[in-house]
Amino acid sequence: MQVEDDAREFAASGFGFLGDIRRWIAEDSTEALIYVGAGVVLYLLLTMARSALARMLGNPDEHDGTSWRGIVARVLSKTREWFLMLVSAEIVSLIAAPPAGFMAVVNFLFTVAFVIQAAIWVREVVIALIQRKAMSADHSDGTLANALGLIRLLVNIFVWGIALIVILDNLGVDVTALIAGFGIGGIAIGLAAQGIFADLFAALSIIFDKPFKKGDTINFSGTTGTVEAIGLKTTRLRALSGEQIVVSNTNLLSENIHNFALFQRRRVVMPFGVIYQTSPEQLNAIQSMVKGIVEAEEGTTFDRVHATGFGGSSIDYEMVFYSESADYAEMMQRRHNIMVTMAERFADADIDFAYPTQMGFLAGPDGKPIDPRETSPAVKANSPSSGGE
Repeated sequence: MQVEDDAREFAASGFGFLGDIRRWIAEDSTEALIYVGAGVVLYLLLTMARSALARMLGNPDEHDGTSWRGIVARVLSKTREWFLMLVSAEIVSLIAAPPAGFMAVVNFLFTVAFVIQAAIWVREVVIALIQRKAMSADHSDGTLANALGLIRLLVNIFVWGIALIVILDNLGVDVTALIAGFGIGGIAIGLAAQGIFADLFAALSIIFDKPFKKGDTINFSGTTGTVEAIGLKTTRLRALSGEQIVVSNTNLLSENIHNFALFQRRRVVMPFGVIYQTSPEQLNAIQSMVKGIVEAEEGTTFDRVHATGFGGSSIDYEMVFYSESADYAEMMQRRHNIMVTMAERFADADIDFAYPTQMGFLAGPDGKPIDPRETSPAVKANSPSSGGE
């Protein structure tokens, strides 16, 4: 097999490498020792530089690790000793021009070390950026911890899979079939678990995009409730009537979500109407009267009040004000206080609120209106009070 052949060639080059080293030392031991010493010095300098940078950046465990400084500190702390050793060997080999066998082995080991070290760096950066994105959310229920555990697994599979392919490619292995196999396997797994992955990515969208968080009151599809928990597959809500609602994350994000927790203040639109018998002077006075009532109520900001139309049984008004609080109960109490004060002030001003009424008109055969309170002459003539029999 191709892999076995490559392994034999690498082993042969390794033994040749040892022979080249012996001949190099035998021919010019002083030069070899100088380059070995240079490699050791270079390794020590790289180690000291890493330590100095680490002291400047601080220990990543001493802060949240999600600031840019913390991310750099985390990446630096994952720089391995063997990588610095092979960096030193690679630099020295480029300057010293050692035997070809030595160069081939050092180049190969450096390539493998660089791929592995780069995979470690990429893994740390990706996970740190994900944590940075989600750091402002409140996930004290463990949702973020569970999600990060799964994210770490997926990142590890992806990063180390690519690293393995690169290393095998440097070994001379034909990785085309391996990549095709990974692709087919990924498609098969994706089709078999597409529902699970859909809910998973929806959960990650909720965690990182934060359309709502635990404790928020939301409304979707006519259902209102408080978010109790955000899981990897479902979100649990506590309805206003008390029962728990469990909805899949995919279905939840497919709806238009109204998040009431983001209120800074509440806008209140309050229509009312007065009877048609209200005089024009009273209609004009209503504006200033209502404005004064709203402004006198603590925690409210008056917006406007206007007559909006002639209704079936009333002259219609619309009044708008703001309750300077997100609390629903406070808004309702302020609305109640304003309504009671309006009723008192309108009564003092002899202004009547309208209510649905209907007035009927009777007409005689000639089309003239008839007052039903007046009795017709024929009825009067036949009534006992008029002297009829």
